[in-house]
Amino acid sequence: MNWKKNKYTVIKKAIDPSMAEYLKNYILLKRRVLQTFMTTQYLSEFNTDWGTWRDPQVPGTYSHYGDIAMETLLATLKPKMEKVTGTKLYENYSYTRIYKVKDELRRHKDRFSCEISTTLNLGGDHKWPIYINPKEEEGCFNETTGEYIPSKSKGVKVDLNPGDMLVYRGDLLEHWRESYTGNYCAQVFLHYNDVKTPGAEANALDKRPHLGLPSKFKRAEQKIPK
Repeated sequence: MNWKKNKYTVIKKAIDPSMAEYLKNYILLKRRVLQTFMTTQYLSEFNTDWGTWRDPQVPGTYSHYGDIAMETLLATLKPKMEKVTGTKLYENYSYTRIYKVKDELRRHKDRFSCEISTTLNLGGDHKWPIYINPKEEEGCFNETTGEYIPSKSKGVKVDLNPGDMLVYRGDLLEHWRESYTGNYCAQVFLHYNDVKTPGAEANALDKRPHLGLPSKFKRAEQKIPK
């Protein structure tokens, strides 16, 4: 898979499998802690600082925007991402999700902040490929309603072992997953912009003051000490 030609590629062992295992166990424990917080009413169900089950793409599934460990991974892997893509990058944000049985990821393309994206497999109890459509002209948004109109492409099947990472143009290439038959699968998505893309500088860090902050800090007007 050639990045320059196909706009996607796979990095085998982007992180060591033992690190993937550690991060998988970390995020599984974090989900369990949030479950306890919710059942004991220690936190409001609207507090997303520890994650949420209100994922707009996969409702009822645990996810977390901007987890500090994953944001550190976002920054740590940037040099490797720049080498693979041949471009200088701005870090935008990380997003972690723990899929459950019967979850699926519908065909879609991503927003501007996900121009150059990764999905990194942290591990699960069942193999689960991701599919990517290499034809960027297929799959589009309705200009009037904004609704996404998926293609009917069979796509390219990509299998990832724990620690492997698919790198792709999230804003151009349609991607999806079919219904999951296991019990859990932990993935982290790392999102970047090409520094030469118009609007990328203003969009850096997904418009937050710095990494590690929740999405409510986007476009924050208050001054944050450096």
